[in-house]
Amino acid sequence: MNGAFDIGFGRLAAGYLLLSFPFAILLWTRAPLLKDAVVAVVRMTLQLLFVGFYLQVVFDQNRMWLTLLWLIIMVGVADGSILRGCRLRARRFALPLFFALLAGTAVPLLVFVGPILGRSPWLDAQYAIPLGGMILGNCLRADIIGLQRFYEGIARGEKAFHQTLAQGAQLGEAIRPHVRDALQAALTPTVASMATIGLVALPGMMTGVILAGANPMTAIKYQIAIMIAIFAGTALTVYGAILLTVRHSFHPYGLLDHDLFVPKRVR
Repeated sequence: MNGAFDIGFGRLAAGYLLLSFPFAILLWTRAPLLKDAVVAVVRMTLQLLFVGFYLQVVFDQNRMWLTLLWLIIMVGVADGSILRGCRLRARRFALPLFFALLAGTAVPLLVFVGPILGRSPWLDAQYAIPLGGMILGNCLRADIIGLQRFYEGIARGEKAFHQTLAQGAQLGEAIRPHVRDALQAALTPTVASMATIGLVALPGMMTGVILAGANPMTAIKYQIAIMIAIFAGTALTVYGAILLTVRHSFHPYGLLDHDLFVPKRVR
């Protein structure tokens, strides 16, 4: 077997027939999700087709600046998604969060493509873009959980937070329990996934490598490496995002600035 079997566009179109089942259930139960589901399917299709055509060009060219440009675009899109998910103001958080995401993606990615795979150049498009996307996708989810837990936790327990400051604690000491809680919440899904991987389900990286024609042991080694990279990346981005955004989020006396939250829309 040389590579994965190609799915023709006609066969792919037949796969859309499966959507009749969830759409029928949503329509029958009158669940208010049908419109969102249709829009999501359309957006998914258009976005992935665009990405597919673009990546074909990037892979054929395999130029470092094109690969780097695409990775930066991915980080920028993830940055905006995290801020919307956390309801944090972009003007304060966009830049520090961007650098946290960039560092948390770049460090494990370069270690994976360089020392582990031994690819040269290290930004080989065939490896850097899909691996970077996998790491960044997990960092995105972890950052939403971590930043929400950190800032909303301080806002909810503000009286206790103020008491800690009043007793002489520095800001770094006062936020430490909230940093710990945020890391716990953000990293728990990845830790749980690592603990059960291979027993509950075959993960995406391993399945993809097997479909590409590699033997199972090669696929397992790829999966071990990507899980380590994801865990390292999520830890770096969550911790880095908190550290880089803290100085924009508190008044000089250590009080949380509530203007950093985007007000909820009233429906």
